[in-house]
Amino acid sequence: MMINLQVLTRELSVYLENQVRVGLFGSGVGLSLVLGVSAAYAWYYLSCIAKRPQLVAASEAFRSFLEQYCPAVTDIYYPTPWCWEGRAQTLLRPFIAYKPCVHYTNELIKTTDGGQISLDWFDNDDSTFYPDSSTRPTIILLPGLTGTSRESYILHMVQQSKMLGYRCVVFNNRGVAGEDLLTPRTYCASNTEDLEAVIHHVYNMYPFAPLMASGVSMGGMLVLNYLGRIGRETPLKAAVVFSAGWDAPESADSLEKPINWLIFNYYLTSCLQSSISRHRHILEKIFNMDLIMKAKTIREYDKQFTSVMFGYPSIEDYYKDASPCHRLKSVEIPVLCLNAIDDVFSPSHAIPVENCQTKSKCCSGTYIFGGHIGFLEGIWPRQWTYMDRLFKQFVQAIFEHGNQIHSM
Repeated sequence: MMINLQVLTRELSVYLENQVRVGLFGSGVGLSLVLGVSAAYAWYYLSCIAKRPQLVAASEAFRSFLEQYCPAVTDIYYPTPWCWEGRAQTLLRPFIAYKPCVHYTNELIKTTDGGQISLDWFDNDDSTFYPDSSTRPTIILLPGLTGTSRESYILHMVQQSKMLGYRCVVFNNRGVAGEDLLTPRTYCASNTEDLEAVIHHVYNMYPFAPLMASGVSMGGMLVLNYLGRIGRETPLKAAVVFSAGWDAPESADSLEKPINWLIFNYYLTSCLQSSISRHRHILEKIFNMDLIMKAKTIREYDKQFTSVMFGYPSIEDYYKDASPCHRLKSVEIPVLCLNAIDDVFSPSHAIPVENCQTKSKCCSGTYIFGGHIGFLEGIWPRQWTYMDRLFKQFVQAIFEHGNQIHSM
């Protein structure tokens, strides 16, 4: 049904003016205004905000598989009516969503350069679906830029996995989860050595357990960059990625716009500085920590610290190497990617929809609203989000029906 917005707006204005005129000589003007505005907002929400995803896939077999076993990819997404704007969703999710109680077992593994990585295991030994731990499906979870295993979105993924009987292991980046930094090296979006070490460690422990990965924000960038580098030589059956920054320079530009810098960029830069200040005694042997602590943006931080640490000639070289959009054609396993079109961390024009459609085995679900790791739905979205539903359906589809993708 086609609706002329200008005509509807004009008719609504006339209606409201008539109600006000009547109200001046009668009663009920407040109620009439509320009803009129509510009706207009309801129409706007249902016609312009609630949308089906733009499902893009190079393989029709993968699309058919998702439509059959992961129906959320074709559902209309109804964002929380009073909180649908991207920045609002991003800001409010950590405060609205509750944190499930998860008990981890921590493991520190050594790296070839003398460092250590902190893994938090949720073994799910009470699983009735997979009582044999040697074959229990396992998901490696990667948090965002400054995140750990205690982030609400990670806890929700663990909770969804628990209900399905799966095991989870959270890969905490070096130095962020309370462990000591043994060498003057942390992490970045382009260097996948630590992720490779974790994947092979988990696989060697449970070689008969099907294995997947799920990355959020920078964790998603790491997963995609790893898959782009490794190609077919991975023990992962599939991966799911949420709110990844596809093009690092574009993400940095977006975050440096005044309102985004004020709300997000400055705060995240401070978090990054705080995360390394605890390890100052080992980092200051190589880096000018005073200069790093003066950074006011993530780009300045990366220029003075991250790009130098990993040997890049310039910040531009690091950002190019960190951008997963350049490696999609080399991804050889099924990957489902979820991005919101109003995500200031990953602007819509930088999402490689065309590449997903023609050059990879990726499938990208792009939404009108949802923010960065937001995707809130329902009137009071404490229990779950659209992202949680999609995660649960996709991992279950891969672990229980994934062989159909290969047969297709």
